[in-house]
Amino acid sequence: MSLYWAIQWRRNEGLGALFLVLAGFLILYAILFPGILSIGGAGRFVQNWFPMALVAVAQAMIMLAGGIDLSIGAMVGLGSVVAATSMGGAFGIAGGTAATLGMGAAIGTLVGVIVSVGRYPAIIVTLATSFIIGGAALLILPRPGGAIPAELSEFLAGDHPTAVLLLILLILGWKLYQATPLGMGLVAGGDNPIGAYRSGVPTRTARIFAYALSGLLTAGAGLYVAAQTGSGDPVIGGPFTLAAIAAAVLGGVGFLGGQGTMRGALAGSLLMSVLINVMFFMNLPPVAQYVVQGLIIVITVALPRLKQLVRRIA
Repeated sequence: MSLYWAIQWRRNEGLGALFLVLAGFLILYAILFPGILSIGGAGRFVQNWFPMALVAVAQAMIMLAGGIDLSIGAMVGLGSVVAATSMGGAFGIAGGTAATLGMGAAIGTLVGVIVSVGRYPAIIVTLATSFIIGGAALLILPRPGGAIPAELSEFLAGDHPTAVLLLILLILGWKLYQATPLGMGLVAGGDNPIGAYRSGVPTRTARIFAYALSGLLTAGAGLYVAAQTGSGDPVIGGPFTLAAIAAAVLGGVGFLGGQGTMRGALAGSLLMSVLINVMFFMNLPPVAQYVVQGLIIVITVALPRLKQLVRRIA
């Protein structure tokens, strides 16, 4: 039992500080924009946060498996384009949604197979994939266009608590996934791949399935963004790649795999969304977001090293 609690403490280490920082920024945001305290303001904030939450969860899954995905932004753009161009005519909303999510899952599965079976570095494979996906999005829709049916935009991004319900389903889905052999194999394989493999854990299958789910979630984020704007945009996902990594590492998800929790990644994505809004109300230029996100990644990665250095000096 003591070992169990030790493992839980190690996984949750640092989350308390993250939640305190998050609470502080939420208070600052409420001061700058009191409208968030209303039901309508809170609902709109959750709608804007939801795509960030999706890509943070998608990135965290890959990082828990010991990899990293640099194609997330491109996949968001492709998901937006496919959704905006496939929901008209005979496809309809159901067909377009299935095509968008199926496309994301299929590409994620292919990338997972290349990384897991071919044993190629995830950073190289996903970097190359980002260029391929980005080019495909531009071929399908060279400039913003297409259309999302008004009823779908109203359902996802209108005056309905759809984003809140989807977020709850996302959290429950992760809890259920964690209880499956693939979910347990994801973290075990990321933490100690050799030991997990020798113990009979299906690490390769778990990693491939993680990439498939990550692709599905990222394409879903593109569909949601398209519903918010009412059209598709092949380059709209650009900022999401760095933001997803920053949100994951801010939430305590390690680059070496097997370290971190999904609630930490969600909290990190929430803090990133709040930071972006706070910078907007402080009249900071949009490029400041990239500076802050880059600093978050560098500082978060450097902190453990600094702690070790301080302990040795002390």
